[in-house]
Amino acid sequence: MAKVSPAEIKELMKTTGVGMMDCKKALEEADGDKEKAITLLREKGLATQAKKSGRVAAEGIVTAIVEGNVGAVVEVNIETDFAANNDEFKAFVTNVAKTVIEKNPADLDALKAATISGGDKSVEETLQDLFIKIRENMVIRRFVRLEGVLVPYVHGAGSIGVMVKLDTDLQLTDNVYEVGKNCALQVAAMNPAYLDRASVPAEVLENEKTIVMAQMAEDPKMASKPEQVRAKIAEGKVGKYYSENCLLEQAFVKDDKITVGKYVEDAGKKLGGKISVAQYVRFERGEGIEKKADNFAEEVAAMAKGN
Repeated sequence: MAKVSPAEIKELMKTTGVGMMDCKKALEEADGDKEKAITLLREKGLATQAKKSGRVAAEGIVTAIVEGNVGAVVEVNIETDFAANNDEFKAFVTNVAKTVIEKNPADLDALKAATISGGDKSVEETLQDLFIKIRENMVIRRFVRLEGVLVPYVHGAGSIGVMVKLDTDLQLTDNVYEVGKNCALQVAAMNPAYLDRASVPAEVLENEKTIVMAQMAEDPKMASKPEQVRAKIAEGKVGKYYSENCLLEQAFVKDDKITVGKYVEDAGKKLGGKISVAQYVRFERGEGIEKKADNFAEEVAAMAKGN
């Protein structure tokens, strides 16, 4: 078995909410592989839902805007929340999103090289000019551009940006827009991993089934049941995975007696046509970015030594 460090154990505890000794044993059994350790803990029923690690919030703004039938979701990061509230920074983020809409860049490099919307300099040159004023590093992290019947939603001061694309034979009236807005609110609040069952990769489903079967094997009451019975129970539990992770299968937040898919379908019928959700994008500010954890005591000590 691999020797694991206290830091690795602490990180796994933080990720899974499981006790120290169980995390230590799982890491040792997994030879230090964190993801494998999470799977082992889930199989034993100790970690019912692995939390996503590495989601320390970086500062900045996520925005989602639509012009006509084209929209963009953009995340731009900056060092402090104080600077993120700077009006020039906010305007820069908006203009970057507009540039995505107007220029349709292939990637981040193409976006940076494009002339910024409403200006005569490139996006990168404009960023450098803003850096000289604000004196904080800025990073255009990611963007998505969509075309079609689009409904945007930005939560708070740009902490979450969502864009929902509808497939409909109806005009984008206020009522149709409301359907898209409700779906966008659902995406922002519930953070579904997939649109529907068909979007879930086969390997993800197989992994879930393996974990469920392993959990039942650990349960004496379940272990004694015939294999066919356990397989059927496992299928039922996987069905719960769909209801938790697929947007159209989730309980609708405004009426938990129906699914989001049913809400959208019924809304289309009431308006005399058809509506379905074709796609969605969700960006959360700082998602997956690790910020440096400064040790204040060490910093003061270093200053005292003149370092």
